Order: sequence, then structure tokens, then C-alpha cells
Amino acid sequence: MGKPHTNVDRITVFSTTLGWIAAAWLDDGLCALTFGHAGHRRAIAALGLPEGSVEVCRLGADSTDRFAGRIRAFGEGNPDDFLDVPVVLAGLTRFRQRVMRECRSIPYGGTITYGELAAMAGSPKAARAVGSVMAKNPIALIIPCHRVVGAGGALGGYSAPTGIRMKKRLLRLEKTI
Repeated sequence: MGKPHTNVDRITVFSTTLGWIAAAWLDDGLCALTFGHAGHRRAIAALGLPEGSVEVCRLGADSTDRFAGRIRAFGEGNPDDFLDVPVVLAGLTRFRQRVMRECRSIPYGGTITYGELAAMAGSPKAARAVGSVMAKNPIALIIPCHRVVGAGGALGGYSAPTGIRMKKRLLRLEKTI
């Protein structure tokens, strides 16, 4: 998973059936999410932020608590496209931003190929570059790179801690495979 902005406003960390999740937030929205970790310290470390640079939030009755609840429900098989969750893509190249926006539009339970995503992003011959963008996706799950597969249905790779096993798990959860 890609590295977020170095200046974030807050981090939320919580446990789910998909492992520990750490989410980094700016005032404008979510800028990074990492998941599948064995513990909260590993999830926070995976964000790649300087140690002590931001306070970790305790979940309460606010929007981050509702977000955590939605992610937990998603991990238990409840469909959610997360399209209403604001994301921050500033700092990414225009190409990466286009790929991320198009990837976000892949519906729950659907898949497309790297080549199809490249074409949707306006660069039909850039399937390999799209694969590279997906490998560095800083907001996995919310920008559902697990729904992007290789030509012929090959799963390709996945950057979560358990790699392709997690991609398979997510696709099974969405009843895609």
C-alpha cells in the first residue's frame, strides 16, 4: 500500500475480521488506509508516518466511528461501495489520480482487468502502469484495487500484508470468485 501524506490530522485504528486497520485523515477526507495487520502497532507503522507525528484517535460517536463500523460490516460480508467517503488524492500525478478515480467506480462484486482500467483512465496501452498504480494504492478497500485482475482472470498481486490471499478473501466476500 502506498504512503500517505506526511502531515495528517488524525489516525483511527481499529480491529476487524480483515485484521487491524489504520486510517489517516486530513480535514478534507481519508488520505491513507492500511489493513490486514496482526496488531494495532503494525497497522500504524504501515502508514509510514514519522513516529509521534500525529495523535491516534479513540473511536467515539463521530464520523470515524461510523466509518469503522462500516468497514467492520464490509469485512463481514455487508455490501458497501464507500463512494460517500471523501478521499484526498492530492500529491499523486494526474495519471494516478485518474486511475484511482476510475478504480473507485468499479461496483461491489465486479471486476475489471488492468487493461480495461487503463482504457477507462484514458491510457488504453498503460495496463502495466495501472498495475504499478494499484500496487501503491494508499486507500485500499475504499479505492477497491482488489477488484482489478489480470487479463484472462489471473488475480495479479495485492499489497496487503497477506498478499494474494487477502485479495482472494475480498473477492470471495463480494462473491466475485
